[in-house]
Amino acid sequence: MKNTLAILLAFFIFNNVQAQLTPFELSKDKNYTATYSEIIAYYQKLSKQYPQMKLINYGMTDIGKPLTLIVLSRDGVFDPKLIKKQNKRVLLINNGIHPGEPEGIDASMMLTRDLLKKKALPKDIVICIIAVYNIDGCLNRGLSRINQNGPRAYGFRGNYRNLDLNRDFIKADSRNALAFEQILNTWNPEVFLDNHTSDGADYQYVMTLIETQKDKQNPILADYTSKTLSPELYKRMVKSGYEMTPYVESEDKSPDNGIVSYLETPRYATGYTSQHNIISYITETHMLKPFDKRVYATYDFMQNLIDIYVRDAKLIGELKHKADEQVSQQQTFALNWDLDKDHYDSLAFKGYEAGYKTSDVSGLPRLYYDRSKPYTKTIKYFDNYKVSATADKPLAYVIPQAWGKIIELYKLNNVAMRRLAHDTTLDLQMYYIGDYKTPQRPYEGHYIHSNVKLNPVEMNVKFYEGDYVVYTNQPLNRYIVETLEPQGVDSFFAWNFFDSVLGEKEGFSNYVFEDVAADLLKKDPDLKKKLDDEKAKDPKLAASAQAQLTFIYHNSPYFEKTYLRYPVGRLLTDAKLDLK
Repeated sequence: MKNTLAILLAFFIFNNVQAQLTPFELSKDKNYTATYSEIIAYYQKLSKQYPQMKLINYGMTDIGKPLTLIVLSRDGVFDPKLIKKQNKRVLLINNGIHPGEPEGIDASMMLTRDLLKKKALPKDIVICIIAVYNIDGCLNRGLSRINQNGPRAYGFRGNYRNLDLNRDFIKADSRNALAFEQILNTWNPEVFLDNHTSDGADYQYVMTLIETQKDKQNPILADYTSKTLSPELYKRMVKSGYEMTPYVESEDKSPDNGIVSYLETPRYATGYTSQHNIISYITETHMLKPFDKRVYATYDFMQNLIDIYVRDAKLIGELKHKADEQVSQQQTFALNWDLDKDHYDSLAFKGYEAGYKTSDVSGLPRLYYDRSKPYTKTIKYFDNYKVSATADKPLAYVIPQAWGKIIELYKLNNVAMRRLAHDTTLDLQMYYIGDYKTPQRPYEGHYIHSNVKLNPVEMNVKFYEGDYVVYTNQPLNRYIVETLEPQGVDSFFAWNFFDSVLGEKEGFSNYVFEDVAADLLKKDPDLKKKLDDEKAKDPKLAASAQAQLTFIYHNSPYFEKTYLRYPVGRLLTDAKLDLK
């Protein structure tokens, strides 16, 4: 009888242990990543065993499935407002934004189990994990990453709309992005991590790291991350057996001549989160290393990040508060950055000797890396950027309610807004779009504008009851200014939110306007002189009757005042407004 009980107990323990193993761990060769159904089923089963874990669904993604957030709370409190009242911190981890880069998915499943099983959840930090962000791509499983060493099958980079979701955070074309922004602005993390896999050169490291570029990050947070948090992460990853290097981005074919700090503008996850004064990182495991090592390296990084966060939780909370206060008072905001090629740091780098040999395909020279010739050498690390565009914030922006997508995104991001109580004519600054460049081919469904030139004009403009007033005294000032200033690299204007103002709506019939134009020239000598001067400078204008009529029309009282006028007003003086 005792033997029978012992056998039954052993069988129960074995089955329980097996039940808690992830699909990755259960695979014999550790070259397998969980499917979407396996991911959700695993977390659901785990949550039934542990009251410190809860699954919360947000929104509905483009594939018709909700975004599932795993919340780990030591005391079982899952109300984000109460958590903040308890002065606890929040860590948000995102996985599978590119489902062909699934290490974070499998590593997070193991980490969640281990934290629960070992009763190792932090006391003052709540951990939120997006099980898989690009569900659409995760379901589109196959072999689409020819440059990658495993797993055996994985998801596709694009989502159901063929969008790269890590280019979608400002424009938010996908319902995935809307659900993510709901999560971020509900839980308000102080630290954010996005797990990825790299591509590019070959080198010895399993793990590389992108941190919010220090010259773009809030200086209060940059001082802490560059001097304390990041160095500590690098040191601990060495002890974990997965020495790291900064993400290998090179302007040359080989990193030997130096690597460049990656500039993640607001279209990217960490560029968007840094607008919210959140400390942000991206892990990039190396595509050619075995999949199991990439998973374990990601696991160790997350554990190290949690451990340091626990140690510095009070400090990180204080720094976030200071950064929010500073941004609320900040006057000038950077809108774009250029790499500073004249200043660089030095970096000890462990690579492989690169060379060229004859291609078996083309018979021409081809690049290769010789893994039998590893090296450690000092290379240049271009880690400095210069601000190339700025804007001074106005007292407030006035946004016509007609631009509904902007209003909805601002609501989603908890931007404080008031509405005009009645129709109001305001004396403010309006921009006219002077010039811009647009590519011939679309990028992520948009023809992005760049090199925007603006002509600011002080004028009276009528706004209507219900239009929105956004004061720039908020912790979200970076998000507000960087999206509403048209010259910003990832502004709403850059992403075509306002393209309808770029086209004329009225015109003229030549035979009718001929007489009106002649009368205008007779009555307005300045207009006639302006036309004559332009004709003298421009032979094409002088030779074209149509062009001259158009010139007169554009400079007449009949020409529409809204053509090329950016519709968001800049309130520069403290006018008393009747708001609701």
